[in-house]
Amino acid sequence: MSLFQEYIQPDTIEEAVESLRDAPGSVAVIAGGTDLLLDIRQGRHQAVDRVVDISGISEMQEVVLEENFVYLGAGVTHKQIISNSLLAEHAQCVVEGCGLIGGPQVRNVATIGGNVSHALPAGDGTISLLALDTEVRIASTDGVRWRPLIEIFAGPGKVTFDRKNELIVGFRFPARGPREGSAFDRVMRPQGVAIAILNMAGWVKLDEKGDIEDVRLACGPAGPKPFRARKTEEFIKGKSWDEASYQEACRILADEVSLRTSAHRATKEYRHKLLPVLLQKVLDSAVERAKL
Repeated sequence: MSLFQEYIQPDTIEEAVESLRDAPGSVAVIAGGTDLLLDIRQGRHQAVDRVVDISGISEMQEVVLEENFVYLGAGVTHKQIISNSLLAEHAQCVVEGCGLIGGPQVRNVATIGGNVSHALPAGDGTISLLALDTEVRIASTDGVRWRPLIEIFAGPGKVTFDRKNELIVGFRFPARGPREGSAFDRVMRPQGVAIAILNMAGWVKLDEKGDIEDVRLACGPAGPKPFRARKTEEFIKGKSWDEASYQEACRILADEVSLRTSAHRATKEYRHKLLPVLLQKVLDSAVERAKL
């Protein structure tokens, strides 16, 4: 079976977007290929006329601190993320999320850009980035622009940007400040390499008294798109993270998510049982880290 007809490996972002725009037929971006090639082989994705391999673009391999932001290139692999000291300091939830993706062989080649652009409601990299209020850098032949990450998802596997003419090249999120911490956790099937039954990432900022001044929560699959728990966040802000706050936050979170039964992973009812467990584990860890 022919997976593609033409293979192009550009050296720059400009060459990459031109290769997308000028493709004579169908076109797909590849870096690690752990999603695309498997999907084609198993009949979930049609063979493509042109593959554009962005793994050689140096700008997409960077992890740098720029003023008050951490820039994370879309071509950075999960293995590189979990061993990066800058991300360990500023984005513990991302390190934890990417450390649970696939097995070692997958993490060696799979990239954070691929995880996000696959647009799954429970993508571990995606959910962890959402908790950091991440923006995504999108390039086209007209130049580059930043958008809130939460805005690029249109549904399972669908995005709001034009895959034929636009390319995710990187992400940025605020550098960690004083009294801030983040965490990620998930529940998965025993083999450990499947999509999460339920995952969650959280970020908190504590005030000088130790109460939660600000908070962000993301979880999935909690609807057709990656999900930010805005109502739960608003309730938690300004409160102590105690038993009363936890119980009410659980109730609000259960009301605002949209869980469903999956024949291959879990029932809706079981996922609702997991929500309070993950909320406590994630926020407990984030709060403890914010105290360090």
